[in-house]
Amino acid sequence: MTTNQALVKRTDKRTEPNASGLKLAEPAPQRHTREVRPLTEELVNELLAGRGFRGWLRAARVARVLGLFSLYLFLDTYDVRADFNRRAVSRLRDVARDRGRLAQYKAWMWAQFDAAFDLFIRGLRYVIFRGAEGSDRKHARLQKQAVWLRQSLLDLGPTFIKIGQTLGTRADLLPLAYVTELAKLQDQVPPFSTAEAFARIEAELGRPLHEAYPEIDSEPIAAASLGQVYRARLATGEEVAVKVQRPDLESTISFDIAILYRLVKLTNRFFPRANENADWEGMLREFHVTIFEEMDYVKEGRNADRFRYNFRTWRAIRVPKVFWSHTNTRVLTLEFIRGTKVVDIEGLRANGISAVKVNRLLIRTYLKQLLEDGFFHADPHPGNLLVMDSGHLAFFDFGMVGRITPKLQAQMIDAFFHVIARDVHGLGQDIINLDFLKPGVDPETVRPVVESLFTHYLNLKLGEVNFKELTYDLAEVIYEYPFRLPSNFTYVMRALMTLEGIGVVTDPGFSFFETAKPYAREFMLRREGKALRQLIFDKLTGRENGDSHIAWSRVWKLTKMAAKMYLEKQ
Repeated sequence: MTTNQALVKRTDKRTEPNASGLKLAEPAPQRHTREVRPLTEELVNELLAGRGFRGWLRAARVARVLGLFSLYLFLDTYDVRADFNRRAVSRLRDVARDRGRLAQYKAWMWAQFDAAFDLFIRGLRYVIFRGAEGSDRKHARLQKQAVWLRQSLLDLGPTFIKIGQTLGTRADLLPLAYVTELAKLQDQVPPFSTAEAFARIEAELGRPLHEAYPEIDSEPIAAASLGQVYRARLATGEEVAVKVQRPDLESTISFDIAILYRLVKLTNRFFPRANENADWEGMLREFHVTIFEEMDYVKEGRNADRFRYNFRTWRAIRVPKVFWSHTNTRVLTLEFIRGTKVVDIEGLRANGISAVKVNRLLIRTYLKQLLEDGFFHADPHPGNLLVMDSGHLAFFDFGMVGRITPKLQAQMIDAFFHVIARDVHGLGQDIINLDFLKPGVDPETVRPVVESLFTHYLNLKLGEVNFKELTYDLAEVIYEYPFRLPSNFTYVMRALMTLEGIGVVTDPGFSFFETAKPYAREFMLRREGKALRQLIFDKLTGRENGDSHIAWSRVWKLTKMAAKMYLEKQ
């Protein structure tokens, strides 16, 4: 079995509705879709079989880059861990006072070890960063490390470019120098040969290039981690963007994911604490599914169709039309749309467009995607969002999308209710319901910690809170207590963090919570009100099941919310 056969099964599909029930316009005579096999030990063994020395060499290169990156990040954020260690040693001493001299001696030995370890780490940090915390020399060193990291990820290829693009949106986790440098991976990826790209287009579409596209540029207008884009024109006159996939992509990415799987397993075995606060294996499984969906351009086209349908009543939103007669698994042909990046403040101003209003529209679209549709664009970086001269906000690149189950969606809506109502106890329960605790932990042992944390933040005005500050405060709590980021929140958090980054650039006074508050309230009122109306109707007509009951407390909250919204609009 070949690598590609091991990873995906292909199935031919002719004209039929897509996953959302929409009929696809201009269906190709024959299209392929992939069913991605789950990431298991058996699959990894198949992918690594026969790689020999080449496999070990690749694994060593990957381990070196990720290991050094992890070390640099650990040293840069060491102060949070050091504070926790000091408090842990202090608590150990307090407990030892009541347990006799032997316990006191053990506590003293542990304190000496902690002090020696702290001294070693601080010395290592000084040597690696070539300067003290906050110094110009350390800043310069961080910039040099950031350049090294970006170039190393480029050298490792598509899988790691994609990972770098994700990291480049996480200003909450990485130093600013890293974020700035990794952001270049969004639109500064080296292209591959145009001759190779044109040959692939002809092979995939089964016709000569000049027949498919009477006019096509000789150079790509954009190059990304998985493919590149050419401007072209169809025989019918429509100007289009032709997206063609990089060669040998499936084989390369499947091999890299197998290596990452082995590295995660080894890390969990020898450094189990590394997996305590994040489900790395679960995140890798989700990355595996998502990136192979992203490589299937038929699925991307269907995602675009579904997204367009979801926003069919929003006149301000544009999604490029898919030309299915010129689309295959590795070639995607879309309507060509010109515009200005959402973070290009001067360009927007020159077109008489308010960047603040664009940002608020963007936030509103994501609340709809998360709270209503359960289907969201998971990669909202500035390269995938353009503002047309007409003022329309255009979304691109639907290869990476997220899906939210009705149950998770209901839990997220509950959390929004509790934030708006400043219900600390409810938020504590939300953390538990959303699976932010490690398996086997008694929720009651951490509930007071969660409630104490939210009491502080909910006493602030929403405009005084931002994701980055909240994440830094949460880092210490997560490190000390049994919390973890569930894998099903990976892309939700990524999208929200990216949105906040765009918001800060476009509006210096931006607060995600403050901007989202009226829209979240509107969406919740509409969604929850519809559910309650249906429940009351079922009660009155005798259609309810035995467990149904009218949530009068929620009815009261909805009534108050609706009254407040009405008064605010007067």
